[in-house]
Amino acid sequence: MKQEMQHTEKFLKGLTNLTGLPYKKLQQYVKTNNPFNILEHPHIMEPNEKQLEKIGLLNEFIASYNILKVYEKDDKIILNSSTASGQYFLALLGGMKDKERFMVSFLDSGNNIIETKIMSEGSIGQAPVYPREILKYALACDCKAIILAHNHPGGSQNFSIEDKTLTQRIVDIFHPLEIKVLDHIVVAGTSYTSMAEKGLLPYQCKDAANYDVIILDGASVKERQNKFQYAR
Repeated sequence: MKQEMQHTEKFLKGLTNLTGLPYKKLQQYVKTNNPFNILEHPHIMEPNEKQLEKIGLLNEFIASYNILKVYEKDDKIILNSSTASGQYFLALLGGMKDKERFMVSFLDSGNNIIETKIMSEGSIGQAPVYPREILKYALACDCKAIILAHNHPGGSQNFSIEDKTLTQRIVDIFHPLEIKVLDHIVVAGTSYTSMAEKGLLPYQCKDAANYDVIILDGASVKERQNKFQYAR
């Protein structure tokens, strides 16, 4: 217990030095709350604009560190299975509980990442997604496949109706262009769920391409298996 308190104290002092949040206020908060909430839900500390910006930068640094740690032995990051994709997006989105974020990885013909972008940020319960923006970046980087991902800050591992509708809409846009939609990953807390792994990923067009904005929201489906290889 004493050792845990020492580590907590170092953590709080580090936060104060890096973000400018008052040390006494942090100390008071962690007496009855989880210290990780300070990074995952920064608004609870009522930060000013500069402090909030520094917390955001710190979260980005932690996410980047997690990615480098997972892939430190590789020259390239290859997303060739649901496990690889799940772990990748879990490192990026696992600590994000203040708002919903929608991300896309753009891949080459060998499933190597060309670029991963945050395409949208919303509230704690939903995020607007603009399919036209995804298409614009896909064409700009000349990708051959994409993987979609977003977090559920509320902790649900299920795919909502909106999640499935969005995925079908993206397939309707990209399938005629011979750009594969390999997966849609949902990150919830310390877990992830793969749409491809669940057999829920659409592979064919259902309707004509529709570029209207769609709002991600909600959930549905529970268990998770660990290995699903993507066909090339």
